[in-house]
Amino acid sequence: MHPISPRPFRPFVLATLTALTILGAGPLAAAPPEQIVDRMLDAMGGKNGWEETRFVHFTFAGRRSHWWDRYTGRYRVEGKMPDGKAYVVLQDLKTKKGTAYLEGEKQEGEPAAELLELSYGVWVNDTYWLLMPYKLRDPGVKLATDGEVAIDGTTYDKIAVSFEQVGLTPGDHYWAFINRQTGLMDRWAFLLESAKPDDAPSVWLWQGWQRYGGILLAPHRVQVGGERKLELGELSVAPIADAVFESPAPVAAP
Repeated sequence: MHPISPRPFRPFVLATLTALTILGAGPLAAAPPEQIVDRMLDAMGGKNGWEETRFVHFTFAGRRSHWWDRYTGRYRVEGKMPDGKAYVVLQDLKTKKGTAYLEGEKQEGEPAAELLELSYGVWVNDTYWLLMPYKLRDPGVKLATDGEVAIDGTTYDKIAVSFEQVGLTPGDHYWAFINRQTGLMDRWAFLLESAKPDDAPSVWLWQGWQRYGGILLAPHRVQVGGERKLELGELSVAPIADAVFESPAPVAAP
């Protein structure tokens, strides 16, 4: 769970009114965290919008490219190893089995197993950087209200996120800052399970929310208090040809 591109979209008035109807006249900060997260999911396209999104394609920080069929678990990732050698992995995420290629040559035995493990790990990491808000209601995710926070004139509901032995690093901790006006997550903070006791959470802005098909995604990440940026490029939820998941040949431009 490591902190692994538009059509105009409707204002968030409906989501806001729905939340107020559910919660009554009291402040949103008093709501259970599940209700706050559900309001966010409604603003992002709702349960139906997410469930109807079958395909996801994106690049992660210019390092690697992902193609994912959410319905079947078919998955393709390609990138470069630290030594510059190019790899392509075609994998079934349900079984974690697949085929791996290095510099165009099919790998066998331990080299193949290592690439398949790498593939699954980067899928977990990179898709979490892209899709974390959609995963807050997954089984094994624990939510807690961590108060109301005002930052630069904007009020946020701060939701603490932890895990019940799910994912590759269940000791990670996250905080989602959900904009009370728009319902969207404008920033997150995280402490990985590998953090030292005196480490401070790393805080990043989620910017550029746009509509892709029936859902909203944000392609830009900017570190708060630092100079780092991370781009999730080539965002698309358009259908992906079967050949992309079946052949290591270069993927044709859409």
